[in-house]
Amino acid sequence: MAKEKTVFFCSQCGHEAAKWMGRCPGCGQWNTMVEERVRASAGKGKALSSLVMPDNRPVPLSEIEVSDEPRILMPSSEFNRVLGGGLVVGSLTLIGGEPGVGKSTLILQNLLSVRSRRILYVSGEESATQLKLRAERLGKVADNTLILCETSLERIFSHIEKEKPGLIVIDSIQTMASEALESAAGSVSQVRECAAALLRYAKSSGVPVLLVGHINKEGSLAGPKVLEHIVDTVLQFEGDRQGLFRILRAVKNRFGSTSEIGVYEMIHSGLREVKNPAEMLLPPPGGEPLSGVAIGVSVEGARPFLIETQALVSTAAYGTPQRSVTGFDQRRLNMLLAVLEKRVGFKLAAKDVFLNIAGGLKVSDPALDLAIVVAVLSSNFDIIIPSDVALAGEVGLSGEIRPVTRAEMRVAEAEKLGFSRIFIPAGNLKASARTPSIEVIEVRTVEEVFRNLLGGE
Repeated sequence: MAKEKTVFFCSQCGHEAAKWMGRCPGCGQWNTMVEERVRASAGKGKALSSLVMPDNRPVPLSEIEVSDEPRILMPSSEFNRVLGGGLVVGSLTLIGGEPGVGKSTLILQNLLSVRSRRILYVSGEESATQLKLRAERLGKVADNTLILCETSLERIFSHIEKEKPGLIVIDSIQTMASEALESAAGSVSQVRECAAALLRYAKSSGVPVLLVGHINKEGSLAGPKVLEHIVDTVLQFEGDRQGLFRILRAVKNRFGSTSEIGVYEMIHSGLREVKNPAEMLLPPPGGEPLSGVAIGVSVEGARPFLIETQALVSTAAYGTPQRSVTGFDQRRLNMLLAVLEKRVGFKLAAKDVFLNIAGGLKVSDPALDLAIVVAVLSSNFDIIIPSDVALAGEVGLSGEIRPVTRAEMRVAEAEKLGFSRIFIPAGNLKASARTPSIEVIEVRTVEEVFRNLLGGE
């Protein structure tokens, strides 16, 4: 009979200990140690013996041959952009997101359009009938896509050996369990063991594997942190379930940039790619102009965005003024308000300040500082910013406007969308990049922007 033992795992980093501890010695988090019973079986690993990579020997770096294998292009160009040009052969990709955001729809919609490979879709959460209904709603039914409703890792690999697929999807990794472990599916040990077995298979066979992961209440991927270290790529699919737009961003990518994002719109027939994000991020034409609105130019990866920043400044009704932020770093907003208070002389310490990035986008580009500052001052003085003005610049602690990256790209995007003026840091744009169709106004301090745009003295 197999012996059983009780061990404690950290739910954050996967650290294993023989006894419970209040603080994990691996990651330093408090109250993350969970108890699990593990069965030490003599036959452990036999069912997965075919997945063990062959014995290797040390090879000099100069003797390693590198083949330029083409990537697997997915039907969605936005998906390929975030992956870095397509799905890499033998890679392990993890896609996470909140329940109902559209993770399974995104994957199934792409897989049903791939004809060059035999695909195995393993579902541990939905039945085959549910998946067929979803495929019909998407308007695509492919004969090369096989559906397997199974949660046992050993039985999944037996079907893999029999079907020899060219691409595998596991939906989701938290529902899979290995018979070699006694703990329940979704536990730290099960998630770690299943992900490691799938990694060994992907690397030894060259078959790419897509994993779907759950999100906990803090917004991070559920399960041990080691899961994110095992996989090659971590993609985050985010967006308000009540809204239409979804954003796919790379959190980790061993084969490409982590600054690229893909934009989708949820419609009745699935997800539609948004080629021009300006339709999502800019105010609709013909609307009534209001104060507190400024258009900033941000860059994510190699893609420029024009983003509507909305600010509302009002007298504080209580003793402590409120600072509410959506889509931007609140600490950076506090810094910008302190610069306006100390360096420029605007009294905002006793006022409530609310900031919102339109479209549900989360922005970390410092070039949006100038648009945020202008939106705050516009709301404070109730002055309307012209709708044909764009802004790009980083604000320093002394109130100076610092240069930003890819200034030529930002100006070209504003020009393409019909803006007539753009404010950028002085000396940030080459003379050869200027065009007569858009007026480039160079500024050095926040005071210059205030005098030029808001009519301050």
